[in-house]
Amino acid sequence: MKLKFIKDTVREKCQIKRCESMSLIIAYVGKKGCVMAGDKRRIAYFGSKEERELLEQEIYSGDIRTDEELYARAEELEISLKVTDDACKVKSVENVAVGEVASRGSMETKRKRIYGTTNGFKIIELTGSNIVSSNKGDSSIIVFGNKTTKSLANDMLQKRWKPSFSLKYMGDIFGEIIEEISKKTPSLGKDYDVVIQQNNLPKSEVQSYLDEVIERDVNVLAKFRAQLKEDLLKQNETIQLASTIIDEGPVGKIDSIDDNLLQVKLNPDVRAFDINWKLLAIPGKNVLMVADNSDDLEIGDEVVIEDEVLCVKKNKAILKCDIILCHLK
Repeated sequence: MKLKFIKDTVREKCQIKRCESMSLIIAYVGKKGCVMAGDKRRIAYFGSKEERELLEQEIYSGDIRTDEELYARAEELEISLKVTDDACKVKSVENVAVGEVASRGSMETKRKRIYGTTNGFKIIELTGSNIVSSNKGDSSIIVFGNKTTKSLANDMLQKRWKPSFSLKYMGDIFGEIIEEISKKTPSLGKDYDVVIQQNNLPKSEVQSYLDEVIERDVNVLAKFRAQLKEDLLKQNETIQLASTIIDEGPVGKIDSIDDNLLQVKLNPDVRAFDINWKLLAIPGKNVLMVADNSDDLEIGDEVVIEDEVLCVKKNKAILKCDIILCHLK
C-alpha cells in the first residue's frame, strides 16, 4: 500500500497556486483585415500569496530581466515555478482572430479578450464565463500586456510599423517585437503565434457578426467551465477521502483462511476503496488479502497497519491487497 505516495500527492494538490499568462498580444484591425500575434509563455506559482505577489510585482516592474534571475529570486522567496512556452493565446474562430490574456487564482479566472476582423473589433472582459465589460471599434492597433511589455511594444511599433504594410508583413513585425521583448523580461518567451483573418461583410454588419461569434465562443467557454467544475468537485471529494487513509492502527480481523488467501472482516470504523476511489466494502464486510506465509495465522487474528505497513499484529506477517483502507468519517 503506497500510503505515503498518496498522501504526498494530496498535499501537493492543496498547495496555493496561481497561474499567469503574463501575455503580450499585439493586434491590428482595419480595412485590410485583422492580424494578431501572441506569445506562448505561461507561469504557474506555488507558494504563499504574499511572496508570490512580491515576485509578480518585481517581474511586472522590470526589476527581473531574465529567466535565470526569475528562478533565483523565486528560490529566495521559496516560490516554486512551472514555466511553459506552449500556451495558445491567439486563435481563429470562424473569420475572427481572437486573443486572450488570463489570470487564474484559486477561486476564479479573469480573462480579457479581443475579437478582430475586417473593419471591426470588440474587447471584452470576463469573470469566469460572464462578460463584465466590453468596448468596440472599427480600426486600431491594440496591445495587451503588463506595464513593461506594453511600453516596450508601443515604442517598437512607433519605429517599425506603417499602415501600408501587408497583413503578413505586419505579423512578421509583431513576432519580431515579441522576440526582442522576451530578451528583456521573463514574462514573455521567444515563441509566438500569428493569426490573420478577413471577411467580406459590409462595414455596417461587422459588429453584429462579432457579437454572434462572441456569443458562440463564450457559450463554449461556459460548457468547458461546467465540465471543469464537475471535475474539480470530484477531485475535492478524492482529496477529502485521501485524508482518511489509515497509515497507523487496526483494520480488521481474519475471517477465513484459504492457503495464502485471507478474508478480513473490516472493523466498524473502516471501509475499503479501489484505486479509483470506488467503494468496495463498508464496515463489517470482508475484503481479500494475501499473506506471504499463512502457516502461523488463525481466524480472529487482528490485522493492523504499523509504520504504513499492512500486517498481522501478532507476528508482523506482511499482507498485500489492491485496496485503499480508510477511516469512516
